[in-house]
Amino acid sequence: MTDQITTDPTKPSERMRAGSMTLTLGPWIVAAVLLAVLPFIFTNNSSITIMNQMWITVIFALAYNMLLGQGGMLSFGHAVYAGVGGFACMHIMNASDFFAALPLPVLPVFGGLFGMGLAMIVGSFSTRSAGTVFAMISLGVGELIAACSVIIVAFFGGEEGVSGDRTYARPFFGTEFLQQIEVYYLISAWVLIAAALMYLWSRTPVGRMANAVRDNPERAEFLGYSARWVRFYSFVASGFFAGIAGGLFAINYEILTEENLNTTSSGVILLVTFLGGVGFFFGPIIGAIAFTLLQTVLSLQTELWAFYAGTLFVATVMFFPGGLAGLMMMHVPVFKLGKARLLIWPYLKTLLPALIGILGLSALVEMVFHVRHAAYGDDEMTLFWTTFNSHDILPWVIALGVTAIALGITRANVPALRDAWNEANTAGGSA
Repeated sequence: MTDQITTDPTKPSERMRAGSMTLTLGPWIVAAVLLAVLPFIFTNNSSITIMNQMWITVIFALAYNMLLGQGGMLSFGHAVYAGVGGFACMHIMNASDFFAALPLPVLPVFGGLFGMGLAMIVGSFSTRSAGTVFAMISLGVGELIAACSVIIVAFFGGEEGVSGDRTYARPFFGTEFLQQIEVYYLISAWVLIAAALMYLWSRTPVGRMANAVRDNPERAEFLGYSARWVRFYSFVASGFFAGIAGGLFAINYEILTEENLNTTSSGVILLVTFLGGVGFFFGPIIGAIAFTLLQTVLSLQTELWAFYAGTLFVATVMFFPGGLAGLMMMHVPVFKLGKARLLIWPYLKTLLPALIGILGLSALVEMVFHVRHAAYGDDEMTLFWTTFNSHDILPWVIALGVTAIALGITRANVPALRDAWNEANTAGGSA
């Protein structure tokens, strides 16, 4: 007769195995240290501004993933909750007497409460069902509120939006947030707090049941859980954290307009979440970082950055539906088997020419765009630190030749890579 295995609630490791709400502090400490030292690595104001935008997008993407990844609810209008929260924070900034007594780090909480309030109203009728019905309701609500932004001028400010000044807030331990680096550390602190709270939410019974309702709502109903109320609670929580992201946006940029809550912004956060990977908690974080770099750094180099971002999104959905996080997690079994080195040379032989081929295709796209849209007589263009005449035949021949050869080499090496991948994922044999 075997002894019954029991769980000692006084031991954190056993509580974690039992599925309770616990945090492994290691990754969070590493994240906190990284957030603290990044401004010393990237010291100029433009880099700090990009990182501020990046962390705000991280919170918004994680909030959206509470719907899509954990609850299976596809929303086409989730930007309205971040936008309404941001507009509310802007009006609080302009309420001079109240704002003067309020420490600035507390302001995003009010944005979260306004986002949560709107989510409670919309969720009361939109979460009755999921799937296409929920998606269409979210799209309609998003369009409705975006249209109201030019009608209800008292709240949304019309086409000019609403602006404010964060420095009117009560100083926080002597900090008046006059400099961008001070705003950076405020946003970084909120990233850690919001991400930790959303992770803990995913470990609660409601968060667990959201996964069950996503996968099989009928079975969840059979077990006695209301699929509608589980979706509603997830929706409200997501609205709260989206409102926090909107409040941080108001602090960082000190202005909000209709662009912060229209369908385009909702589509962008959907793209970000899918790009990172909806099946993993850290997926939206990766997606937010990648997309922000595309939007800010790449946009300084080319006007076609949105075309490349869209192409990357389509390629991710077609070939890597798990997103960038899923692509990374595919290699975990390989490392556990100790066969990662078997993939190094096949990866180099395949991915290096593939990268060269992609750069060649990008060169062709840029050359076509320059020929079609450059001013009359502007024949010279600079690409990959090389200046040449885009109307000459030689650059076209070189770009076509490099692209064809590189992609041909890539295609020839794919079978060997596939064999190496199968061997690396097979237990036994020599590593």
